[in-house]
Amino acid sequence: MISRDQLEKNQVSIYIITLLLAGFTGLNFSQLHSQLENLIPIFLGILMYSMFVLIPFAALKESFSNRCFFYALCIVNFIAVPIVVWVLTFFIPDYPPLLLGVYLVLLTPCIDYVIVFTALGKGNEKAMLSATPFLFVAQMLLLPFYLWLFIGEQAANAVEVAPFIEAFVTFIVIPLVFALIVQLLSKKEGSRVYELSSWFPVPFMALTLFVIVASQIGKLAGSFEWILKVIPVYIAFMIIMPFISKRIGKWLKLDIRTGRALIFSGSTRNSLVVLPFALAMPEEIRSLVVAVIVTQTIVEIIGELIYIRLIPQFVLRDK
Repeated sequence: MISRDQLEKNQVSIYIITLLLAGFTGLNFSQLHSQLENLIPIFLGILMYSMFVLIPFAALKESFSNRCFFYALCIVNFIAVPIVVWVLTFFIPDYPPLLLGVYLVLLTPCIDYVIVFTALGKGNEKAMLSATPFLFVAQMLLLPFYLWLFIGEQAANAVEVAPFIEAFVTFIVIPLVFALIVQLLSKKEGSRVYELSSWFPVPFMALTLFVIVASQIGKLAGSFEWILKVIPVYIAFMIIMPFISKRIGKWLKLDIRTGRALIFSGSTRNSLVVLPFALAMPEEIRSLVVAVIVTQTIVEIIGELIYIRLIPQFVLRDK
């Protein structure tokens, strides 16, 4: 029987196979699009819960215990990344739905599978894990500010407030509350529910990717021209950020493994956590914003396969 560790170590292969199956299903069984689309909120809600329940919120103070790493995370994710993203968007059309998708996905640092990729890339996954509560809270607070700063009234006109709040409550607040309850109960009454929940992220990430790609791929024909414009931006981001993160890590004198963790944090984005916000947007722009976000996920998974080899061997080698 496969163990949870084996499942996590093979998750990249699982996601690639899932994306291929989803593409095949979506292109050849168009009659299933509406049924698959109806499953997105269910799988997405469970996925959000499964990611939140593994975040060590009780150890939030530990995020600040390694001060140099904490400062480095803040500088990389909330100063360097926004500047890089802002510069990169000069190379794509000034079209609000396109910019919204790019900003949503690139301004939010990953809090889930980045831990696994950090471990595979010989980084300090424990430091990365301890930082996840802070990164989650910080990005939720700062994202509206960044959207206002970079897009301004265009963002306000493109996003209806009520569905946006509903999506936040449904896919962020409610799963988060359930996750916190399970964490508290697991300490008092055993950890059966917590242990079961710890198996959820990989299969529900795969299921969520499947229903999203299979249900939306038929709508991409009209967005394909836009998608081609953002792929170079995503690739450029994944090339630039490791070197910026490396310089900041050296400036703050992080050790090699923690420096690698910083590189993975600065370069890996939070596509599925921001997806509910995209799904809450008006129908006329929803498909494009979702497509832009899902495209980043596909580019990133390929990029992470390269990262786990290049970062420890070339970008930040052992002394």
